[in-house]
Amino acid sequence: MSCPRCTAAAEQLASSPVPGVWEILRCVECLYMWRTTEPARRTTRDAYPEAFSLTRSQTDSAK
Repeated sequence: MSCPRCTAAAEQLASSPVPGVWEILRCVECLYMWRTTEPARRTTRDAYPEAFSLTRSQTDSAK
């Protein structure tokens, strides 16, 4: 899965006690975190608000 905010890779941090219900993911670049049960505007790049999207150069300059 990729980050909806900057398109970098995401890693799984946690999962629900009931298998397959939800996962918590975190971007390895911008550190954005989300739960897989959140709405598309928080979980997919196409629906993520453009005003809050980041490019690779923006994440690189923030480090």
